[in-house]
Amino acid sequence: MSKKNQHVVPSGKDWAVKGEGNSRKTAIVGTQTEAIKIAREIAINQKSEVVIHRQDGRIRDKDSYGNDPNPPKDKKH
Repeated sequence: MSKKNQHVVPSGKDWAVKGEGNSRKTAIVGTQTEAIKIAREIAINQKSEVVIHRQDGRIRDKDSYGNDPNPPKDKKH
């Protein structure tokens, strides 16, 4: 299993989880919160990163679940 960052992206009126570089979506759910939960579980398993996008597609936030050489100093989670 490769370490692919998981992106939470808008998908019409829904939200999707998509592995970086994949053409297909891993999951499509009704809310961004649900998509973040799924992406987080995958990222923890793969020791990768979750990239959360806004409705307009811009990046809103990133969370790393791997061996980050420069961990953030904030304590949001």
